[in-house]
Amino acid sequence: MHPNPDPDGKAFVSHAPGRWPEATPAEWNDWKWQLRNRVSSLEQLERHLVLTAEERAGTILTGSKLALGITPHFFNLIERDNPQCPIRRQVMPQIGETVVDPFEMADPVGEDAHMPVEGLVHRYPDRVLFLVTDRCASYCRYCTRSRVVSGAGEQELHTNFEGIFAYLEKHTEVRDVLLSGGDALLFSDDKLDHLLTRLRAIRHIEFVRIGTRVPIFLPQRITPELCRMLQKHHPLWMSVHTNHPRELTSEVRDALGRLADHGIPLGNQSVLLAGVNDNVETMRTLVQKLLLCRVRPYYVYQCDLIKGSAHLRTSVRRGLEIMDALRGHTTGYAVPQYVIDAPGGGGKIPINPGYILYHDSEKVVVRNYEGKIFEYPETGPTEGVRPAAAEGFEDYLFS
Repeated sequence: MHPNPDPDGKAFVSHAPGRWPEATPAEWNDWKWQLRNRVSSLEQLERHLVLTAEERAGTILTGSKLALGITPHFFNLIERDNPQCPIRRQVMPQIGETVVDPFEMADPVGEDAHMPVEGLVHRYPDRVLFLVTDRCASYCRYCTRSRVVSGAGEQELHTNFEGIFAYLEKHTEVRDVLLSGGDALLFSDDKLDHLLTRLRAIRHIEFVRIGTRVPIFLPQRITPELCRMLQKHHPLWMSVHTNHPRELTSEVRDALGRLADHGIPLGNQSVLLAGVNDNVETMRTLVQKLLLCRVRPYYVYQCDLIKGSAHLRTSVRRGLEIMDALRGHTTGYAVPQYVIDAPGGGGKIPINPGYILYHDSEKVVVRNYEGKIFEYPETGPTEGVRPAAAEGFEDYLFS
């Protein structure tokens, strides 16, 4: 079977079992089988793909930076003879990962400096990031946390679970907890249920989010049993991570549908990547296809300044051009917020095309998606003047 009958990713194509014809349907649909059979060695890659010299050299060095690991489901999306395949570029090691630009960092968004307890990042006033594991279903080569993820990086992740629960109980300003890592959905149902139950027991935590790539890398994990367990812990939100429309296979669509059917609001976070999604047509197809999966495009991240990621980064100027080409040219629900996660720990900063052309005390001059110019008066309530429409309204309301 040709692994990519839908090169533009506009259809929901199934690739099962693809390069694993010996797998039975029961095996293929077992998420633990998928994990046991991940592609994790040079020999496995060369069995299925024609590697470039850069890919081969990068794979040999994966034990010193970020491990190689690709689920069979996701591996089936990779084109055999095309090193520029947008799926391949995301997960295939490159020798370019050993080249470090002067402004690149091991911890590009300053998480370690905002970690009051091992495994907990408290950077924003009312929300925290809870790093529950260092393992993922597959490993993205642009991973912001490659220093700790996969067990092959510069650091080890030591999460102090009891210390984190004690910290959260004490800090009543925290109302929002994001579970990430690594990927929390690799936990067993029981272990994840226990973790969510502990968080739900802290009264001032209003809702919990899970950041995950599992529905994309490993849709078999999204079982009805998992969904029923998650449903017990509402309000529970989920941010998935999809970069290219080809990732949205029929299996992924159905997995996302199961989550949505159990009341879990879904948002998507993409990373702007060179040769993957840094063009208007790909990004427009992606965001529109996400809506068909009942997923709201949430963020597009400028690629963090992680060590060895220069070959995957594109310019901010290009990102702004793509955002400008989405606004007004597709439904507003499909337009994500473009952000830079400020280097060193400044948090997410929205980056928008220049819609405001002039602004003073009398007017604001703006442009629309067609480039047409409009003026809007800079006015507000006039002090001491009561709007005529409000006269007698309280009498009506409370009579």
